[in-house]
Amino acid sequence: MTKDFHGFGSRRADRSVEPGTFTLHGSLVTVGKRGIMTDDDLQREVAAELNWDPRVDSAAIEVSAASGMVTLRGTVTSLRHKRAGGHAAARVRGVTRVANELSVRIPDRDRRSDEDLSGDVLEALMLEGSVPMTVDAQARDGLVTLTGAVDWHYQREAAESRTASVPGVAGIDNAIALAQAPDGRAAAEAISCALRRDAMLDASLLSVEAFSGGLVVLSGTVSCRAAQDHAVAAAWSAAGVTDVDDRINVEHSRQRDTIS
Repeated sequence: MTKDFHGFGSRRADRSVEPGTFTLHGSLVTVGKRGIMTDDDLQREVAAELNWDPRVDSAAIEVSAASGMVTLRGTVTSLRHKRAGGHAAARVRGVTRVANELSVRIPDRDRRSDEDLSGDVLEALMLEGSVPMTVDAQARDGLVTLTGAVDWHYQREAAESRTASVPGVAGIDNAIALAQAPDGRAAAEAISCALRRDAMLDASLLSVEAFSGGLVVLSGTVSCRAAQDHAVAAAWSAAGVTDVDDRINVEHSRQRDTIS
């Protein structure tokens, strides 16, 4: 079963169609009506998004939802599939948290000895231009531990993402260290400026505290999980940040756009 649709062609406005509707292959679809987002609604929306994303093995994933918290359970064949499922669930409107409880069971064809898997990961990291040579990797029974030191969080993320794509990796312990910020106040000011620039965020509803040692605490409220991710990403982009304590609340309206 294909997960996406092709051949829609160009969509031409129909002046006889009222606002909030559009035509698709002769069918009239109404959008924009407001309704209550129940747990069952959210579960169906997340399941639909998992099925829509071709990178996700949706048939292996069970979804449950409770008050904005979505839990994913099941068994997938790679860490890449597990991460893709979590990312897909997190971007659905109404989701405030994702508990990714998917298990990774590596198929026999992808199993490697510890030595071979370590070598495969190191080779993959060498091909990732944003990961410095200071990063090392050791594998044991499918779990890869990343160590070393980098200057920026994006480099640490790049190392983890690249490692997750290597066949045979079932889990990652990212122990890569970050350089510490010399001035917490400067980091807080830089992050606050970044939040004000972000079109998705209302910076007046957010607070930033930075401490010596590189810890940043974010608090306040945002309207959706995607906005929360933007705020956290902005904090990690500041030089010398070593840890982000995300205390932001997602006050997502329990309303949703429905399709009838």
